Amino acid sequence: MSNPFLLVPIFCPMAGALLSYLVGRKSKPARDVVASLFGIVTFLSAALLFVQAAAGRTFTFAIPYICANGLTFKLDGFRALYAGVAALMWMSTTVFSGEYLEHYRNRNRYYLFTLLTCGATIGVFLSNDFFTTFVFFEIMSFTSYVLVIHDEKPAAMRAGETYIAVAVIGGMVMLMGLFLLQFALGTLNFDQLQAAAGQGANQMLLYTAGVLILFGFGAKAGMFPLHIWLPKAHPVAPAPASALLSGILTKAGIFGVLVLSGRLFFHDSTWGSLILTLGVITMFLGALLAVFSIDLKRTLACSSMSQIGFILVGIGMQGLLGHHNSLAVWGTVLHMVNHSLLKLVLFLCAGAIFMNLHVLDLNKLRGWGRNKPLLHLCFLMGVLGITGVPLWNGYISKTLLHESIVEYIELLEAAGAGTALFHCVEWIFLISGGLTAAYMTKLYICIFWEKPMQPFEEHKKPYMHLHSALCIAIPALLLPLMGMLPTQIMGGMARMAQGFTGGESPEHAIAWFSLTNLKGAAISLGIGAAVYLLIIRPLLMAKDEESGRRVYVNRWPAWLDLEMLVYRPLVQYIIPFVTALVCRILDHLTDWGVALLNHSLLRKRPIPPRNEEDYKPGNFLPRERGDFVSQRIVSSISYSLLLFGVGFCVAMGYMILILLLR
Repeated sequence: MSNPFLLVPIFCPMAGALLSYLVGRKSKPARDVVASLFGIVTFLSAALLFVQAAAGRTFTFAIPYICANGLTFKLDGFRALYAGVAALMWMSTTVFSGEYLEHYRNRNRYYLFTLLTCGATIGVFLSNDFFTTFVFFEIMSFTSYVLVIHDEKPAAMRAGETYIAVAVIGGMVMLMGLFLLQFALGTLNFDQLQAAAGQGANQMLLYTAGVLILFGFGAKAGMFPLHIWLPKAHPVAPAPASALLSGILTKAGIFGVLVLSGRLFFHDSTWGSLILTLGVITMFLGALLAVFSIDLKRTLACSSMSQIGFILVGIGMQGLLGHHNSLAVWGTVLHMVNHSLLKLVLFLCAGAIFMNLHVLDLNKLRGWGRNKPLLHLCFLMGVLGITGVPLWNGYISKTLLHESIVEYIELLEAAGAGTALFHCVEWIFLISGGLTAAYMTKLYICIFWEKPMQPFEEHKKPYMHLHSALCIAIPALLLPLMGMLPTQIMGGMARMAQGFTGGESPEHAIAWFSLTNLKGAAISLGIGAAVYLLIIRPLLMAKDEESGRRVYVNRWPAWLDLEMLVYRPLVQYIIPFVTALVCRILDHLTDWGVALLNHSLLRKRPIPPRNEEDYKPGNFLPRERGDFVSQRIVSSISYSLLLFGVGFCVAMGYMILILLLR
């Protein structure tokens, strides 16, 4: 059934972006109201689509002739769920931004690009083919870049360089993969991928296309080794923008990974193993970086990287478990939703702190949250949720992901296969959960329980307006509500979304709070307590000589930065050097070839000194035609042949690659 209402949550915020910008040129307060109203209208339209999808209705809509291929959209359970989550996050952050940006400049520009990003992101979630996804994905990448560099300070501009470089390179690599996929299957439509891939398509060509597309989506998701933008973009962006970058833009990347895994490589154990490997590394490394960080928003950014790893583990387990993947599907979908809501709460709490103190260093903001019960309660809800404490939402999704690993180990044991590797995966999962508990405990105790290093300046006005407080408190209240009613709320969302990835409902009712499930949570929380007490407090803190108190120190080696250690040297030095070397070799080979021709087929004549009269305007040829030919060949043909040869080699290499992969 075709329904143009699908376009409302996509283009409504885009129209609001232009209108708010025009209004802002006349009245700043009116601009804030207009932007907030469009955020609310976008949420209401997405909520209406959610109600329709929950009732089992499915809609499609196409806009023909756009970029020749047209744009196609579809509404189902998963798309409606995530369009609703995205709209909720944009409504909350847009309303919160009114107070947060009160003393910022370029607010007109901020609202313009944040609402454009909103429409583009929802366009990704409602898309029904890779071409439509790519169009909105690239719009989202470029508009969100402006949010990263909003401050225009050196740190923000440098983080913006990293962000846009990863986005552009990822987008171009993804486009190459889409070309190969279109060549291999003849379609990019999500509903046709699985059938087309099963009709004898070349598997090597599909894997090549899949890896290239994964590169692009993984870059946006913050997947290792393309995570480098996450820890740098979040600390410099405004806190509401950081909530969006962490909570929802990374999920646009996960959306693409879900399509690849659930449609193109459905129940493919090889693909599942690749995603699982990348997920395990991302999960553990992000948690480790967060433990060492002493910057509030950087810690939350590294935490986002780790939680994306948890989600990737779930996607990998879907491919390995095959038809038994119901727990993995449910855990993946629910952890996506949980992470979005958790980071909305945590980053807005961080925003409330920053707009009062204008610092993010834990040593400078420690103790500021004392005697602020609302902020304390909201932040605590986020901490308990993300650490997986029972009766909070994070416990439900992490338990499902853990049980999917345990289920696969049991299947391997039943088949008589080795299980040592997956026991290691399980323990890395539990340890990563423990590290999550450790670094979140560090943040919580530092902000709300420790004594300040020096008295804070007292302000007469409240530290947060009522509308800003509601933007944090309402999502914060959802976190325990979802955890206490898992069957009614979270189970309903999972059933609604499971069809998108080809999952099915579990064969039996899930005992959410069984001793086995509680045991996994207890192990992670115990590891977290041990890391906090035995590593963070004694080893990651040191005595300050001036105050005589122990302060947090960052003991992560400064040189151990993947961007500075590998990527920037690769782009700035190694690639130019290798390219110049190859070009020099080709240039010399061409010159040697010309010299050989000059000594054999061409008559060798001495080249007379240049006569300027021969080269005046109007004298197209010198008097001695033979000398002209010889001189022109030696001086210029090498360059022309070099350019032709490079282009010819690239074209032939591409054609040979296609022939080999067919």
